[in-house]
Amino acid sequence: MSESPVKSNPDVSSSGTNGTKGGCGVRGEDPDEKLLLAAAYVYDAQYNRNIPFETSPEAVRLYYFYNHWAMQVATYICITVDLALAIFEEPAVYPLPFLATSIIEVFCLLAFFGRLVHFSKVTPRSVFWKDTKNICVMVTIFLNLIDLIIHGSLLIAHIPIVRWSRVLRPIYLVNFAESRQIRRAFRSIRNTLPEILYVFLLFIFSVLMFSLMAQKLLGSRKLITSEGEPYFENYLEGVFNLYVLVTTANSPDVMMPAYDYSWWYSIFFIAYIILNTYIFMSVFLAVVYNNYRKHLKNEIRKLAYMKRRKMADAFNALKVQEGSEFVISETTWLKLVKLVAPDISNSHRELLLRVSKEDNQRYVGKEAFIRLADLLNIQVITMKTRMHPIECWMPHLYTCGASRFIRRVVLHKGFIYAFDVVIVVNAIFIALDDKNPLIANAEWVFLSLYVIEILLKLYTYDPRTFFAKSQFWNWFDTFIIIAALVATSVNTALKSASLYNSQEILDIVFILRVLRLIRIIDSIQRFRVIMNTLINILPTMLTFCGIILTIYYVFAIIGMEVFKNKIRFFPENSSEPYAQQCGAEALKDSSFAKSKYCKNNFNNLGSAFVVLVELTVVNQWHVIATGFALVTHPAAKLYFIAFHVVVVIMIINIFVAFILEAFFVEYSLEKSEVETAIEKKIQELGMAVQEGDIPTGNLVDSMDNCENYLGGFSEGNQKGLMFQIASKRYRTVDALLQRMFEAEIPPEDEGPPMEDILNLSPNDLYIENPTFNSAA
Repeated sequence: MSESPVKSNPDVSSSGTNGTKGGCGVRGEDPDEKLLLAAAYVYDAQYNRNIPFETSPEAVRLYYFYNHWAMQVATYICITVDLALAIFEEPAVYPLPFLATSIIEVFCLLAFFGRLVHFSKVTPRSVFWKDTKNICVMVTIFLNLIDLIIHGSLLIAHIPIVRWSRVLRPIYLVNFAESRQIRRAFRSIRNTLPEILYVFLLFIFSVLMFSLMAQKLLGSRKLITSEGEPYFENYLEGVFNLYVLVTTANSPDVMMPAYDYSWWYSIFFIAYIILNTYIFMSVFLAVVYNNYRKHLKNEIRKLAYMKRRKMADAFNALKVQEGSEFVISETTWLKLVKLVAPDISNSHRELLLRVSKEDNQRYVGKEAFIRLADLLNIQVITMKTRMHPIECWMPHLYTCGASRFIRRVVLHKGFIYAFDVVIVVNAIFIALDDKNPLIANAEWVFLSLYVIEILLKLYTYDPRTFFAKSQFWNWFDTFIIIAALVATSVNTALKSASLYNSQEILDIVFILRVLRLIRIIDSIQRFRVIMNTLINILPTMLTFCGIILTIYYVFAIIGMEVFKNKIRFFPENSSEPYAQQCGAEALKDSSFAKSKYCKNNFNNLGSAFVVLVELTVVNQWHVIATGFALVTHPAAKLYFIAFHVVVVIMIINIFVAFILEAFFVEYSLEKSEVETAIEKKIQELGMAVQEGDIPTGNLVDSMDNCENYLGGFSEGNQKGLMFQIASKRYRTVDALLQRMFEAEIPPEDEGPPMEDILNLSPNDLYIENPTFNSAA
C-alpha cells in the first residue's frame, strides 16, 4: 500500500492508491482544482492505477477520499474478518454463537456495500454498471445475506443445512479495486485455460488408454495389492491409480504386483511414466509458460499505454501556451510534485526539475512532463556530509593519527571479510558439542568480537546513519548480538546459582546467530544475482499468496461441508469405538488408518488448510484421497483430483513460469533512459556519490526518501549535498518489463484511447519491441 499523494491539504482529506480516469476535461477553472485533478492523474500513472473517475471537483475529492489509506486498510480488515469467520463457524476451531458470527458478517457486508456505493459516486455510471467486478460484489453480498437469513431461520427450527455461500467470500478479496494484482493473475490464468485444456484432454486420453490396457493385461491375472485389494480389476480404480502414478506418489508400489509376476510388465509402467510424467508434464509447463508470457506482455502493454495516456491528461489539465507550444510552468510543476510526492526532500525535487527542463527555461515541455511518473518511481538518495558526534565533542582525539588508522581499517573491505570468517568459524563451533568447556567458553570470545565490531562501526560511522531505518543489516546484527549477550549472561547466571538451566534460550540465540551467514551471500556475485531476483519477486509473491489463499479457502469450505466429522482424531489411550480407525469402521486395515493420518481431516478450517498443504506437496496424497473416499463415496476422489489439477498442475506451473521470467529479466537488466538522464544531471552538478561510499550498504541500500546524511569518515567526499540512484535490485519484475516496452514507444505517442487500451488483446497489432520480446 502506498502513501497518499496529498497531505494536510485543506481541500482534500488525503489521496491514496488506485486510479485512472475516463476523460481529460476539467470542469472548474480554479487552478487548485486543476492541480488536484492533475495530481490524481500523475499518482495513478506512477502506481499504474486504472480506475476511471469523474473529473468534476466534487468527484475528484471523493476519489481522493476513496483512495485514502485508512479506507483501504478498513476494506482489507473487513475482508480479513469476513474470511476469518470460518474459524469460528461450525465446524469451528474456536466456536462462537451463530448470532455473534452473523452480526459480524452483516457488518462486513454493510462495509462492502458502502465501499461499492462510494465507488459508484466516483466512476461514471455507464462504466460502473459495465464493470464485471462490481456486479460480482453486489451479487455476492445479496447471496450472502439470503444464505444468512435462510440458515438462521432453519437453525431456529433445528433443521440442518449447508452454508453454501461461504465459498463465495474470496470474491471480495479478488474483486475490490485494491486487489488489481490478484485480478490480473486470475485473468492470466483464465486466458491460459483454453490452451491448457487441449493438452489436458490429450493427457487424460493417454491415462484412460493406459488404464484400459492395464485392465486387459493385468485384471485377469488375479493379482492382489499389498493391502489385499484386487489389482486393476476395476477400471475407474485403475484410472485413479495411474493418475496418481503421474505424480509419482504411489511409485513403485503400484507397479510391484505386476513386476513380481513378470518383469516384462515393468516396461508398461516405464513407458507410461516417460510419456505422462516426463513428457506431458513438461508440455504442461511449456504451454503454461508460453501463454503466461503472451498474456503478461499484453497486460504490460496496457499498463504502459495507460500510464502514457494519464500523463497526457495531466499535462492537458495544467498546460499553458508559451509561444507556439503548450508547456507546464516551473511553479506549477513544483506545486504538482509537492502534492504528489510530499515526502521527498526539496533538494530531490529541485534535482528532478533540472532533469525535466533546460537550464535557461522556466517551464517543462510535454515530452519531459510525460516522464514525471518514471522520475518519481526512481528512488534517489539525498545525503549531506556532517561531522561525527565524537568529532564535535573531542575533535583532537577523533582526528589524531591512531583514530584515522582505526577508521581506515573499518572502512576497508578486509574488515568485512574478516568478520565473515568469524561468523563461519562461529557457526562451526555452534555445530560442535557445546558441553565441551573449551567450546562453551569460546562463545564469550565470539560475543566479544561481535560487540567490538559494532562499537568500531559506531565509532567510524555516524550512529544516526548506522541506525537509519533502511539499514536493515545493522539493526539485524545489533539485535542478534544484544540478544545473544543478554541470553548467555542470564543463562550463565542462573546456572551458577543452580536455579534454572534452560538450553532452549541458547538454542534460539544460536539459530539467530547462524542467520548472520546470510550476509556472506552478498559477497559472492552469482549468489547476489539470485538474491536480487528473490528480492524482486517478493511483491509478486504476495499476489501468488493471494491466489493460493483464495483457492485454498474455496476448497477448504467445500471440504468442510462434505467431509466434516467423517474422520476424527482420538488420543492414543482413547476407549472410543474405532479410535484406531479414526472413528470410522470403513477405515479398518486401510493405509490411512495404519499411517495414523486421523488428524488429516476437514473438521475445521485449520485442519482443512493443513490437509490442502499436504495435497500440494503431493507425497501420499492418494492415501488421503482414498481414506476420505472410503468414509464417503468413491466419487470423493474427484475433489482431490480437481485440487491437484488446479493447484499443482496450473498454479505451481504459472509460478515456475514467473520465476523463469524473473531470472531472464534480472540477467538482461540495464539502466533506463530516465535513470541515465538523472545520473548525468547529478554528474553535471558535481553532486554524485558512488554506491560503495554508502556505509554498510550490502543487501539493503540507504533508501530514505527524506534527507539522509553521510557521516563519519568523510575524507575525499565532497561537502554539501550528494545524490545517488538507489540500487536496481529494488525494482519489481513487472516494472522492469513495463520499462522494456515503454522504451520502444515514441515520446509523442500517447497510445490509443483509454477504452481501446482496456480492450487490447494479445493478438492485436502493437509496436514490436525486440528487447521486450527477447526478455519476456
